[in-house]
Amino acid sequence: MPDHMLTAILLCLSPMWRILTPVSSHPQHSQCQLIQRAALCNKGDLPSVPGGLPDNLEELQLNYNSIHTLQSNSLLGYPSLNTLSLACNRLEKLESNTFQNSKLLENLNLANNNLHVGCEESSGALKTLPGLRALDLSENGLEDEMVATLLQNLTSLEYLNLSGNLMKRLDETSFRDLHQLKELDLQKNGMYEIDAAFDGNPMLQRLNLAFNYLLCLTDFHMTQLVVLNASHNFIEWFISRQDLNDTFQLETLDLSNNNMLFFPFLPTHSHLRNLYLSQNRVSFYEHLADNRTFPNVTSTVEFYNMKKYAGNVTAQLWDESLHGDISSLEILDLRGNQVDHFPEGFIRKMPALSRLRMFTNCLETFNLTSHQFSGSLYELDLSNNRLNQIVADRGTLNALGNLTYLNLSLNSLEGLPSGLFSSLPGLRSVDLSYNNVDICHPEEADPGADNSSACADCKNAASLTQLYLKGCNLKIIPLSAFAGLSLTHLELSDNPGLIVHQSMQSLRGTIRHLGLGNTQIQDLEFSHLQSLEFLNIARNGLTHLPPSLLSLDLKGLDLRDNRLPTIPPAQANALASKLRVVFLTGNPFNCCQTEWFRTFETTKTINVIGRSDIECKDLNRMTYRVENSHSFFCLEKGGESVFWYIMLFLPICLSFVGILIIFWLTFKPKMLKKSIKKNCLMPTSY
Repeated sequence: MPDHMLTAILLCLSPMWRILTPVSSHPQHSQCQLIQRAALCNKGDLPSVPGGLPDNLEELQLNYNSIHTLQSNSLLGYPSLNTLSLACNRLEKLESNTFQNSKLLENLNLANNNLHVGCEESSGALKTLPGLRALDLSENGLEDEMVATLLQNLTSLEYLNLSGNLMKRLDETSFRDLHQLKELDLQKNGMYEIDAAFDGNPMLQRLNLAFNYLLCLTDFHMTQLVVLNASHNFIEWFISRQDLNDTFQLETLDLSNNNMLFFPFLPTHSHLRNLYLSQNRVSFYEHLADNRTFPNVTSTVEFYNMKKYAGNVTAQLWDESLHGDISSLEILDLRGNQVDHFPEGFIRKMPALSRLRMFTNCLETFNLTSHQFSGSLYELDLSNNRLNQIVADRGTLNALGNLTYLNLSLNSLEGLPSGLFSSLPGLRSVDLSYNNVDICHPEEADPGADNSSACADCKNAASLTQLYLKGCNLKIIPLSAFAGLSLTHLELSDNPGLIVHQSMQSLRGTIRHLGLGNTQIQDLEFSHLQSLEFLNIARNGLTHLPPSLLSLDLKGLDLRDNRLPTIPPAQANALASKLRVVFLTGNPFNCCQTEWFRTFETTKTINVIGRSDIECKDLNRMTYRVENSHSFFCLEKGGESVFWYIMLFLPICLSFVGILIIFWLTFKPKMLKKSIKKNCLMPTSY
């Protein structure tokens, strides 16, 4: 071939070569999704950073790949990168010149990798990022010294996530270069000591120390901190420095799931709004301050710094002032503690309190009047205590105009303050479940009395929309019990033998959720409750569905643990077109009458809860899962198995054949001898 022809062919192919070369040399490009200036290259099993992407990229996501090393030339083609995410790779190190051309990088996610392997070299790479603001190093197997090495000179860092590593002890050198740090996550590290670790972080506002092994937080003096989460540790003491005149900016303090015996010793000046102390052992011990009653009880505790062998914190126990400044407190969560009383004047210190949660404590009486709750109280949960009495006068109740949620369930109440519900104009939800409180008859209610009533008078509580009376040993609901109410939720379950009569007629236009489980109700008329959306009639021994259900526009129906053998096809079709959720487990369904299940199964809008646990029995008393329809087989439309017909007719047929043989041998006995001789082919001996 002449040279000029070869040259012409090469010139023609050169444009195509330029187009194909990037594709062939960087096949990973096809695994990335480009959205404006972001490239999403996640879950592609990529061994390295892909090339051939636009050079103006600002965000590059490489999560869930197989990158072991971030090489020096990996990011040279992307000088505009602002965000880089390499979470969940097998990354062991960053080469020291990796970010030499990434001066604009601000957000770097290296979570869930193996950076503990190449910590030293990776540290050199991070030092070249002058504008880095957010860094995620969570779940990298990093120990204390490794973290200190990686964080050297990162003076611009504002957000740092070190959760899920292997840090045990922190000191003043751990974060000393992070002068701009605002948020730090240290949860799930197994830390047991944090000695002055945050003194060099004056901008720190949010600190997460949850799920560690801290035993105490004493000498707390981080005035700039806004949120502190120290939950799920083993903290026995929280003591803030009492000699500081500065106002602490702390708004949320979470000390839940610890071993605290005392209410925390809070700052004397603070803006604390949310205090979470659930699942501790907190109680109040002011009675121990009486030296005449307890002459040998100490009132001072000293905490020692074991490094300096000097006492640096002294706490005066039983001192009421140690409750600190709680004037801004809005949420106080004391669930799961051992509180049996509140100190005198304690509640009055919280004029802004809106939510008090006391579930599972040791309260025996509760006096709303003496505690003088403010009108800001919105939620009061006193459930699962030992309450036998609630005390309140009419003036106190009238002052609680914003109280919306009241939970008194799981106590031993046998009475309530008269006019409790009618005197609370904002009350919407009341839970009296599992008490011995009845519903007042009209003649029992005494609206003018200022004492305790043995029943709950619900009339005239115009704002009430949710009422829970589960397990209250109710026997009969008075005819006018709910007169004047606009209830949307009514729970009456676990009251066996309950007689409802026509008491719900007044709720026919409002009731949407009704609980009548375990009440032994059979054929209650529901057709007048046209607003009903969810009905619980579980555990009532029902053998058939009440026909009145079909006229309702139900969205949810609980039929668990009844005695339903089947649901007739007409009812199943009617329910399937309306229901969104249905509970059916615990019924003795007939395997040969399961057309209803196929109806529900083919209706895509209905969710059968516990579908795989619904069982049935065939006529042989064998148990199957209804969804495994191949395990049983029925031919008859009525639901009877063909197996039983075979078993019935087989003995009859065998008997008939036997009779014929006997009859035949009786009248032709000689034929039997001839037949034997013919078959045996042997002569007789006679």
